[in-house]
Amino acid sequence: MTDGLLLLHAFPLSSEMWAPQVDAFQGRLPVVAPDDPGFGGTAGAAPEGWMDAAADQAAAALRAAGVDRAVVVGLSMGGYVAFSFWRRHPGLVAGLVLANTRSGADPDAAREARAALAGRLRAEGNGFLADSPPPLLSAEAPAALRERVQEIIRRQPAEAIAGAALGMAGRVDSTPDLAGITVPTLVITSSGDTLIPPDATSPMAGQIPGAELLVIEGAGHLSNLEAADAFNAAIEGLIKRAGVALA
Repeated sequence: MTDGLLLLHAFPLSSEMWAPQVDAFQGRLPVVAPDDPGFGGTAGAAPEGWMDAAADQAAAALRAAGVDRAVVVGLSMGGYVAFSFWRRHPGLVAGLVLANTRSGADPDAAREARAALAGRLRAEGNGFLADSPPPLLSAEAPAALRERVQEIIRRQPAEAIAGAALGMAGRVDSTPDLAGITVPTLVITSSGDTLIPPDATSPMAGQIPGAELLVIEGAGHLSNLEAADAFNAAIEGLIKRAGVALA
């Protein structure tokens, strides 16, 4: 059996955001970092069932890479996809990392805001979002990192971002699934995350049997980029706890 690492990206980025993790783990175990539907040049998916389509696309990428089970790492929107992945492909999951994400569905106001964003993207393109993205980084993030994130956003088709926004708006509440997660799990949040703050993420660690919680001090929402060393060390610890071999 071949075990690996599956990395599920955040909104409105692509698999490019995982460069520090790919660099750290490639060669030590198989690493699969797929793009969600419509991102990174992939085919899109309908907003209805978007999360399930993203999960199935990730499962297909694992199988194409010859990976039988993986430690699944989902950050933000990637966490939402990870919940769908767990429901649809539990046999592929050796361990789970839920980073800067939440289990609940969107309240009405958030759904309306996502629909409005999708409409504007379709009308104007993605330039306004790349120029003024949501608070993905802390105020102390280096300018070069901020520019890198903006460029990744700029490369994603407006229609893909709109579809993902609507997919997030329509996602189900995954909170009832937490008690049934049976694999080693790590919940990561960061003190500088204002998009999904620690008080929205941390409770999951108490609802998932045996889960551990890590709070990364100072980093913003994209903790894998702002605090790559701490994030990578945490992933390595979960990989070992899941019994997955590292070279």
